Amino acid sequence: MIAEAGNFALVLALLLATVQGFLPLAGAQRGDVRWMALARPAAAGQFIFSSLAFGCLFYALYANDFSLRYVAQHSNTLLPWQYRLSAAWGGHEGSLLLWTWLLSAWTFAAAFLSQQLPREVQARLVGVLGLVAVGFLLFLILTSNPFLRMLPAAPDGNDLNPLLQDAGMIAHPPLLYMGYVGFSVTFAFAVAALLGGRLDTSWARWSRPWALAAWSFLTLGIAMGSFWAYYELGWGGWWFWDAVENASFMPWLVGTALLHSLIVTEKRGTFRSWTALLAILAFSLSLLGTFLVRSGVLTSVHAFATDPRRGAFILAYLAVVVGGSLLLYAWRAPRLRQRTVFSPLSRESLLLLQNVVMLAATGTVLLGTLYPLVLDALGAGKISVGPPYFEKVLVPMMLPVLLLVAAGPFARWRNGTLAQLARRLRWPAAIALGVGFGAALMARGSVMSSLGLLLAAWILLGTGWQLLQQRGNLARQPRSWWGMLAAHAGLAVFVIGVTMVKGHELVQDVVLAPGQQASLGEYSFTLHKLEDTRGPNYTALRASVAVAREGRTVALLYPEQRRYTVAQDTMTEAAIERSLMRDLYVSLGDSAGDGRWLLRIQLKPFVGWIWGGCVLFAVGGLLAASDRRYRAARQARHPASSPAPVPPLVAMPLLQEPQ
Repeated sequence: MIAEAGNFALVLALLLATVQGFLPLAGAQRGDVRWMALARPAAAGQFIFSSLAFGCLFYALYANDFSLRYVAQHSNTLLPWQYRLSAAWGGHEGSLLLWTWLLSAWTFAAAFLSQQLPREVQARLVGVLGLVAVGFLLFLILTSNPFLRMLPAAPDGNDLNPLLQDAGMIAHPPLLYMGYVGFSVTFAFAVAALLGGRLDTSWARWSRPWALAAWSFLTLGIAMGSFWAYYELGWGGWWFWDAVENASFMPWLVGTALLHSLIVTEKRGTFRSWTALLAILAFSLSLLGTFLVRSGVLTSVHAFATDPRRGAFILAYLAVVVGGSLLLYAWRAPRLRQRTVFSPLSRESLLLLQNVVMLAATGTVLLGTLYPLVLDALGAGKISVGPPYFEKVLVPMMLPVLLLVAAGPFARWRNGTLAQLARRLRWPAAIALGVGFGAALMARGSVMSSLGLLLAAWILLGTGWQLLQQRGNLARQPRSWWGMLAAHAGLAVFVIGVTMVKGHELVQDVVLAPGQQASLGEYSFTLHKLEDTRGPNYTALRASVAVAREGRTVALLYPEQRRYTVAQDTMTEAAIERSLMRDLYVSLGDSAGDGRWLLRIQLKPFVGWIWGGCVLFAVGGLLAASDRRYRAARQARHPASSPAPVPPLVAMPLLQEPQ
């Protein structure tokens, strides 16, 4: 009865989400305290029953219950137990259940960590999240139910996609979905504020830690996916500009702009309408990513091949959520007009410019992602928009952002001047220019490499200069300040990694017989032997490759070609020798006849810095999200005994700029 229990739990979660979505919102509108008080219990109940449903799917996979269609399609008795469990999000239905469960978890956290907010604000916040959950639970139950039976039961399963039988599969989807779903909280805060007519600095202060947490998880999810593709697909790249990769990158760009806009709204009371729009767009793009992955319009190693009718359901849901929130924004936005004056080189201006560039970059990625799909849908032919388009268009757009990252913290609020900014940044600028000139000499005229290292030095020096200027007050600095420094330093590390890999990597395809060797840069690669080996559910041909430098062996690498028993798919497992400064990468290709084999050998300098920078991003975001000032300020301003709720139309004066 496990499947039936899981299905029943989903139905109960839907009923509770419906209560959560409608009654607290109506209570906030009417000023009914009893209806508003239903928000937290309903959110807790939804989380409990969603967890029960997810646990039932876990058990069915672990127990090899092949009477469930989902288990029969995505598992097998030979599959190791950890991959049987990760198969819970290895298919369309299971991944959607993961999304729904995470949404209930974020809702539960938002409901119980916002108890110090005014009662009507909390009711609207939890109510909006309930409405979002209703749509996903309906989609899950009506079109994508993972608990459907198949009778008679299958004797064994079809196995999990071999690409997904990896440790990356265990971590990547949960982290990515944590980021996607996390933006639902900032979206709910924005919609709740627009409904209540209260879009002030308090709203930004409440939203900011949630936005930071969601952005950090999304960063880790994207980084994990990039690293997984790097070592699993055997090609050695870290980003392919695949449409599904872009679907995760777009909300990250908008989320980054949102974080900086929230700073201005919280500290200066400006950018309120801009911040609300960014909160809506960040979650809307997360929903768009869901549509692209599950609609059937994409062919990708990341996408789920599903019935396009499911895509129609998601598209309708996307239209309701995004269209409704934008209509609400359009209705309220004229009341958010502000007459705030700040100089062109103030911190507000620099952050605004940075956000405009981030939105323009998002539009560029969106155009390159959707244009081929629209063209194909209209019957106007098929085109491919790949890395050349994105690199030629997007990279120049992001250069101003890198310049502003170091300059922004040194600009004054409202009345910054060029002389003041130049005086504060003269030493970092001078040293960065020296680094760029030295890099140009070493790179023998490579403009992009020199520019990349110059910008990385500029960011690192600017970050270090902030530390130096605050050297007497470091113990007093809040966690958000330390988080900003960590994130900015992570950006510099990321830029160094990308610059060095793009400008100095070496790649060569060679054909070798056992005993032969090939050279790449300062390294020689010798193929010693090939042997058969066996795994839990596959057989493999393993090559033994010795890598030497100046006659001394530095690594023994064992790339494989695996043949999975059930799926009958052949997969390449690359072998990588990692170090701080470079990766040695070998992948085994097909037989070339006469005992010779195709190998791809690669030397990738500083490639690990790409993911190290992303980890610093996430650490900085989580550190800032944990800043105690958010909790202290909220408790001081809004004690547990909150005032009576204010009807939205009466609250309109609160939209004015505080004096």
